[in-house]
Amino acid sequence: MIDHSHCRIDSVAVHSVGNTSRNEGLLLSKSLLDISDTIVRDLLKTFFLCPFDMPEFHAFTFTNGDFGLNPMFNFAGHIFDHEDSLHQHSIDIAKHLYDTSVHPQIKSGDLFVVKLSNLRFKDVMVDAVGIFKSENRQSFLKLDTRDRVFSIRSDEGINIDKLDKGCLILDIDQDTGYKVCAIDKSNRSTEAQYWKDDFLNLKPCVDDYYHTRVYMNLTKTFVTDQLAEDFDVSKADQIDLLNRSVNFFKSRETFDQHEFEDEVLQETKVINSYRNYQDKYRQDHDIDATDSFDISALAVKKQARVFKSVLKLDKNFHIYIHGDRNLIEQGMESDGRKFYKIYFQQEA
Repeated sequence: MIDHSHCRIDSVAVHSVGNTSRNEGLLLSKSLLDISDTIVRDLLKTFFLCPFDMPEFHAFTFTNGDFGLNPMFNFAGHIFDHEDSLHQHSIDIAKHLYDTSVHPQIKSGDLFVVKLSNLRFKDVMVDAVGIFKSENRQSFLKLDTRDRVFSIRSDEGINIDKLDKGCLILDIDQDTGYKVCAIDKSNRSTEAQYWKDDFLNLKPCVDDYYHTRVYMNLTKTFVTDQLAEDFDVSKADQIDLLNRSVNFFKSRETFDQHEFEDEVLQETKVINSYRNYQDKYRQDHDIDATDSFDISALAVKKQARVFKSVLKLDKNFHIYIHGDRNLIEQGMESDGRKFYKIYFQQEA
């Protein structure tokens, strides 16, 4: 959805941000980074943008829902309006990050604030502000061969293939809090989600990606958690239902709940159980309800990864079920041993 093949890095500011609870400092640069070297610019482009291959879009919000009070929304707006203000507002952004870096598990790191142009989004060229944090330095060896005398030394640096945290703020939809995509690959625990929640203060964009992701998650949790409580179903039956769900989303361009229920859930009692679970799920997760939308192929590709089709039998066997449920039967021997009977045409 975001094409950065023609993207240009206009300016970059870098600061070092520590953890306030550990009394680590905040080291602010005096000027913009020199990016005149074309090789360096290309490496930075790889470092900053390649992780955003399948972005999920958010918008800025605030504690009272008024995104206009979100500091990051305002910093980005000033940078879009006055590009020469990037360094000054990068300092404001670094201070804001430092103020929110209070949890003891938050790592110190190098903060990059970047002005980007010529990003393609939905066939439109847009500007963007990128905010990226590198927390983990890696050791490397550098070989020196001057005058045919070989020497080697060690050093530490940034791995351009591993961006720890980042966000892209696209200069569109300003009246609803901008289009923002964010990643956090280093800290996934609840207490450490400060990047998206405390620093950026984001909420999901209610779009086709959002609705597709919500319905796929809802279906997965219903099948894996609720279905077995309401009905006597085997693991194979659960996997079959998960496979039918994924295939529905992969094969359709639009979602209609009644079609989904008829084709995937099929039985009236299962449909009623699903609807009851859906009402509770929407309420518990504060989800905007809709029963029809265009299916996002990006969301399907991403969410399909968590739909497991593996039947695990003790510690001896794993059976991958991808096709016809009628080709596998479950039973029990007279001595109490359980078994599955599998039918097939040929052995691969």
